Amino acid sequence: MAKAAGHRDREEPLEDSCRGLLLPGERKSVEPMAAGLHPERVQAARQSLHHRVAKAPWSDEAVLAAVRAQVLPARRRRQPVVAWIVDETAIPKKGRHSVGVARQYCGQLGKPENGQVAVTLSVASWQVSLPVAWRLYLVREWAEDRARRKKAGVPEEVKFQTKPEIARDQIRPALASDLSRGGGVGRCRLRLGHALSRKPERVGLALGGGRAEHDQRVGSGDGAAAG
Repeated sequence: MAKAAGHRDREEPLEDSCRGLLLPGERKSVEPMAAGLHPERVQAARQSLHHRVAKAPWSDEAVLAAVRAQVLPARRRRQPVVAWIVDETAIPKKGRHSVGVARQYCGQLGKPENGQVAVTLSVASWQVSLPVAWRLYLVREWAEDRARRKKAGVPEEVKFQTKPEIARDQIRPALASDLSRGGGVGRCRLRLGHALSRKPERVGLALGGGRAEHDQRVGSGDGAAAG
């Protein structure tokens, strides 16, 4: 997976970042991860981790693709993919400087709270799911604040999109890829998470029979979906 970072000198920092996220403790910022991973050279490790997070260019899509290439074939040997799941993931935050942070609904807490939200597309068997696309939702107040964008390094090409629009942009390339074609004869469902399922027609895809269903058939899968 580290090779997907695009350059050899980014491999170790990416490996350290992944290992650091698995360390015990609630704080997953650079300083505690550096101390836990390399207690003998904390300062150098902190600088390396910070550079990867704040400065080094790398593609999250390439890393996700590398994970998918490694994990999905192994999972499909055990169970077929029966659904694609579009959902949102909330990340509670205390401060206001993280990109996209705002007071918005947090599923972990069951109420509006300060945090970030990501829209995800995952493929799922009956037992496990694997994220194949992940996009941070940039609330309008962030998208239209040039000073905050510049300070946080938000690329110019990133514009405000609603969550269903983000989901649509994740689903379309997935449909065009080998992800939508499996060895089975059934068809794979698109399952919309709670927030998106309230108006699934806004995703704008696979509206079978002229109206949106909570589960939409979106392409050939590895096995027949129930229902």
